[in-house]
Amino acid sequence: IITSLVFLLMVVTFPISGWFALKIVPTYERMIIFRLGRIRAPQGPGVVLLLPFIDHWQRVDLRTRAFNVPPCKLTSKDGAIISMGADIQFRVWDPVLSVMMVKDLIAATRMTAQNAMTKTLAKKSLREIQVEKLRIGEQLLLEINDMTKSWGLEVDRVELSMEAVLQPPRENLVGPLATVPTVEGLDGTSRQLATHFFSSTLALAGSGTGAPEAADSVETVNEVEPPTAPLLIATSSAWRKPSADELLSAVEPVLSEALVSQVGASYQVDIILLSGARSTYFIDLSSG
Repeated sequence: IITSLVFLLMVVTFPISGWFALKIVPTYERMIIFRLGRIRAPQGPGVVLLLPFIDHWQRVDLRTRAFNVPPCKLTSKDGAIISMGADIQFRVWDPVLSVMMVKDLIAATRMTAQNAMTKTLAKKSLREIQVEKLRIGEQLLLEINDMTKSWGLEVDRVELSMEAVLQPPRENLVGPLATVPTVEGLDGTSRQLATHFFSSTLALAGSGTGAPEAADSVETVNEVEPPTAPLLIATSSAWRKPSADELLSAVEPVLSEALVSQVGASYQVDIILLSGARSTYFIDLSSG
């Protein structure tokens, strides 16, 4: 009866009521209408008729949207503390569920993504997070979709972004080192660096079992006296900082496909010169 009376009133006051009762819905939107508190089927696209006083409506955008999960501190499996954020793209596939099941769609999805990211990364080591970022993002996408499916929402993409490593992994002692191959073509500090680096590398490869995650971090500090090597050329009283190309050309003779297939890991090398300058290099022996 109420609906009929309102409809009759709208007809009597037409065309003035037409300015308030007729709404245009574009193709990329749907209109959800509550008539006397009860939800109706999604309306649109095109012209939609609303009854004054008894209809309450809400627009739902079906286009792909994006938001970011702000960087937060996370603790990895090997004890490293990192600042990790994420960029997420999503779209609404069921406008009725998106209105009925959750009040603030983006806030709820952001909280869900942050919780899933915290639980997943807590089971990974720092090296796994750095090397397998894309695969972890795909895993997070499936986990988030499982939770948001009942909201009428689908996540299309999850891209992790590491802001900084706030604390390196805890160092653990490894077992006896395997026999180190003969390193040829290197001089002085480069020979010591390669020997120290590949000693730990071959120990992990020869054991045949998973090594502690923290053993992926190798650091050499003050082990030898600075020699007269081509990499470190004395200019007056200061040492010249070696470039990345010079370091790569010095270590390149001992790198091979066989070594890559045996190691399958990434390493971070910190080099501290006598002048106090510090350089960080990454050696990726995981994919070629």
